Amino acid sequence: MEKFVVNIIHRPEMVPEYAEKVTGHGKEEDIGRKSLLTESLDIFKTQQECAHKNGLKTTIQMTYASLFNEEAISLAKAHHEEFGDEIGLTLLGLPCKEFREKYKTKDFCIWMFSMEDKMSIVDDVFGKFHDVFGFYPESTGSYYMDAELTNYIKSKYPSVKCAVATCWEEGPKAYHTCNNSWYTFMDGGPWAPWIPSKQNTHAPAANEEEDSGIVAIPHLSRDLIACYDGNGSNFGTHPQNVLRGMIYDSKTWDYPYLYNLIDQYRSLGKYNNGYAYNMMFVGPGWMNKMGRWEAPYELLKKSYEDGCAYYGKLKKEGRLVDMTMSEFADYYREKKSYTEPECALWRDILYGSDKQLFWYCDPYMRACVNMDQGGAIVDLRPYAAKLEWPVGIGTPHIQDASYPFLIQEKYRAGYFTHYAGEGTVRSAKITYKGEEVDLCQCRTKAHFSQEGKDRILTLDPVDIEFSDLTVKLQTRIIFAEGSGEIKTERRILEMSRPDAEVDINEYMVACYGTTEYTEDMSSIKLSCVGKETVTLDYEYKCREEALEGADEVTAVVPPIKTRVGLRAEGRTKTGYIREGYAFSPMFTLGYTSKLSDKEVFTTWLSLEREN
Repeated sequence: MEKFVVNIIHRPEMVPEYAEKVTGHGKEEDIGRKSLLTESLDIFKTQQECAHKNGLKTTIQMTYASLFNEEAISLAKAHHEEFGDEIGLTLLGLPCKEFREKYKTKDFCIWMFSMEDKMSIVDDVFGKFHDVFGFYPESTGSYYMDAELTNYIKSKYPSVKCAVATCWEEGPKAYHTCNNSWYTFMDGGPWAPWIPSKQNTHAPAANEEEDSGIVAIPHLSRDLIACYDGNGSNFGTHPQNVLRGMIYDSKTWDYPYLYNLIDQYRSLGKYNNGYAYNMMFVGPGWMNKMGRWEAPYELLKKSYEDGCAYYGKLKKEGRLVDMTMSEFADYYREKKSYTEPECALWRDILYGSDKQLFWYCDPYMRACVNMDQGGAIVDLRPYAAKLEWPVGIGTPHIQDASYPFLIQEKYRAGYFTHYAGEGTVRSAKITYKGEEVDLCQCRTKAHFSQEGKDRILTLDPVDIEFSDLTVKLQTRIIFAEGSGEIKTERRILEMSRPDAEVDINEYMVACYGTTEYTEDMSSIKLSCVGKETVTLDYEYKCREEALEGADEVTAVVPPIKTRVGLRAEGRTKTGYIREGYAFSPMFTLGYTSKLSDKEVFTTWLSLEREN
């Protein structure tokens, strides 16, 4: 039987983000204002009531500010006793008079502090929690928790077994929709629970040695198409994300999208051995009495009541299991192995299109396949590198916690690009008598299956029409668990002229980075490896080399400690490498061959760490 697990997490954030200016009605800033503290606590009580009256238990993540409030502490203790709620501790909600007086800063993102301050703040917050409750928490979290921070917490406070550790695709897209003022970048992580490696929070651990000791959960469950294409803050199972995205009927105050989104998360059990997950992580700032997102308080409250009621209905029907964070951590470790991937065949439920993406995540990669582009890989993160990426003041990455990409269609184009240059994508081109068709132009649909430890995408065949030849071609993409490889098969099912022969060009255009802006490519080395080895040191000269019968074509990308390779099976084939130029700073790995009716061409893309 499929199991749909839900975490509902509330935090008594006594000084909610954004709320002071609203509550203060234009008065001089005062984060200790009594009306702010009172309203925040009232909203927290309302949120707890919404969950409890629908038979749902919560995880109460106490904020630093709430640890100085006797009523918040009493409520947490009472709800733990009566409803089985877990009392955890969040590293959000740091700002309060006590914090600002000690640290003399308005910074509130724990991962952005210097490591010295991170340790001091953690010790302060955990120490205060222990003083109040007499024990240390089993769960913690933030918008993001970098590896150094996680490792320190686990070593000093071993009771912690679960943490909110990243916000899915909260990068440049979110920054731009916040008027270029939200300096938090954390693209490239998992969208569903995972065990973070000690080296990098985003990259799942491949074994016990890499295990950071916690189970990580995402900060909100996002729409895996709408969030990827646009601002994720508008598309999540937090009801007021949906209001912020204006995805509701303004007359009836109905929001079918919210329920469709929850249901699509329920459906992910089909791709993950019967297990699906969803979470809702809420602070009181969302239900301000003055209203938010052009929505009045009454609608804010109704949306949250309705969201909890839907979860409660699913629980009563036996289709949902509510867990606290620590309960979920225990369940997850029993349920999942290190190398077992997380898969999501996701369809558009917002815009009415037929768009379909497939997301794959394991300790070696995160990949996205776009069926609107013929099954092209449009996002690829090389987790195999387990890239050490310190974040915060005093590091090279003060605000940018993103895991770098090799392919990313939103920040480095994709197939549909400028009149000159190329975008990052992994696809294939079919050529006949001087006519060329890129499979990116051939929309299709995918069907998921699992054979042993292989997760297989079988794409509907596409018809490729040349002036005097039609080719019916089918693609299969196989993710082999624990291998760090993606296998691609292109099979010709039928030709209008069975004696014809077409040329196939399997290619990968890539670069590296975390934003839209190009990085220095000059340290990259490209190679064709076979009976001889041909190399190119990247110099922006638009050069190309080829090697008939090449065993592999590779790129070594030292800034992200990654080696990416492409190899082809059997057949007469030619491997090639190509460097870009300043206007189009990419690199290309590829194989060319010839295909006849009923033949198949198989290639593998592989990722490894390169020191």
